[in-house]
Amino acid sequence: MAEADRRAPAEGVAGEMLMEAAGRAVAEAALARWPQARRVLVLAGPGNNGGDGYVAARRLAESGRTVAVAALAPVEALRGDAAVMAARWSGPTLPIGEAGPVDFDLVVDALFGAGLARPLAGVAAHAIGRAADSGLPVLAVDVPSGLNGDTGAAAGAVLPATLTVTFVRLKPGHLLYPGRALCGEVVLADIGMPGSVVAGVGARTFLNRPALWRTAFPEPNPQGHKYDRGHVLVWSGPEFATGAARLAALGAARGGAGAVTLAGPAAALRVHAAHVSAIMLRPAARPDDLHAILAGRRFAIAIVGPGAGDGVEAATDAALAGAAACVLDADVFTAFADRPNALRDRIAERPARPVVVTPHEGEFGRLFGQGGPAGSKLDRAREAARRLGATVVLKGPDTVVASPDGRAAIADNAPPWLATAGAGDTLAGFCAGLLAQGMPAFEAATAAVWLHGEAAREVGPGLIADDLPGALPAVLRRFQSTVAEGGDSQP
Repeated sequence: MAEADRRAPAEGVAGEMLMEAAGRAVAEAALARWPQARRVLVLAGPGNNGGDGYVAARRLAESGRTVAVAALAPVEALRGDAAVMAARWSGPTLPIGEAGPVDFDLVVDALFGAGLARPLAGVAAHAIGRAADSGLPVLAVDVPSGLNGDTGAAAGAVLPATLTVTFVRLKPGHLLYPGRALCGEVVLADIGMPGSVVAGVGARTFLNRPALWRTAFPEPNPQGHKYDRGHVLVWSGPEFATGAARLAALGAARGGAGAVTLAGPAAALRVHAAHVSAIMLRPAARPDDLHAILAGRRFAIAIVGPGAGDGVEAATDAALAGAAACVLDADVFTAFADRPNALRDRIAERPARPVVVTPHEGEFGRLFGQGGPAGSKLDRAREAARRLGATVVLKGPDTVVASPDGRAAIADNAPPWLATAGAGDTLAGFCAGLLAQGMPAFEAATAAVWLHGEAAREVGPGLIADDLPGALPAVLRRFQSTVAEGGDSQP
């Protein structure tokens, strides 16, 4: 966004115009959300965020509110557009250390925006502490002060917001935890930034929405047959650990694969046979038997890891040596613990066939160990994808999908009840079902993550992983209806 602001004047949109529009959007959001708030305190910082605050103060005063600005820097110390907007403010301004939030109904936090990367200190930290202690609602401009907009992390104190108004595009900090929780409700305002400027910046991070992947979403051929939609092979664990592989298989079938086979020891297959009808079963006494199975049948995808138990490394080797694309999950990360380069080398030896790995945070840490990628969740997922040469799905309430080519998407639609045993196994299946139909890896993974969250929302509280495959048809019907109506056009 800093680069977009820099380029905007060349497209005929001055920074002053953008700041005026941003401050107006903040004031409108405050009036819409808190129409009964008559007294407003605006905390104004020394940069452009503070400039937005001065515009909001003027607009709120014009609406009949009693407004005061508590300034972190003297007006004469401001520069650029912020100085222009401060000069247009004729209401009361006092040093931030003298402001008492208890005398007001609403606090507008315009101290620091998304670019802040240092801890708040001194009078600024004291001011947000008093605002937080007041119990008043807080409207944050761009991001809550103290929050890093790139990472969603806080190096020090942050003023939690009830509502955050940001501009043009969301920032990663609005979606990555703990930032998402600190932002409260987020309103994205259009302030007149030309679309050509945003496109020209070349952003590679996206909010996970159907607009990001729907053009790649598979549509069955009316004259096709089941194998046109791909055949998925799922490696099963032993007799008393069959549930995870079965969930993955059911997820693949519901995800659109034309055929799904569970392969594993005969004792495990007898357990599977008592639970499944549409899933085929194939004896494989040892993981090495997968070599022959994958060579002899035209499997599109192999899933290895859910409940795999002993022998998972051999099963992974067999899957990666075959012609099928691969989804690797769960026990694979234990087998390759502290040996990510060994997994990377096996992936690199393959022809150009997609590999998707789906760790949660614990598995991610187990795989990479002490030398793992650092930084935000977004940074770590991107670096892991680059190192492994695979699409990485770093799971959690803010799941990040990252491609080796640098693209990444952050999901925000997972409800809290999705944190349940077996949910990740089902996600691996959803991903495999889409890959089986020819969907590219990044698009298949982002679609699977979004559908997974929507299926959990469809079920609601009380969800168990077994519910997710059965909830998917209703989600797909709504998705297809929205596509037919031309909705959700902005990624």
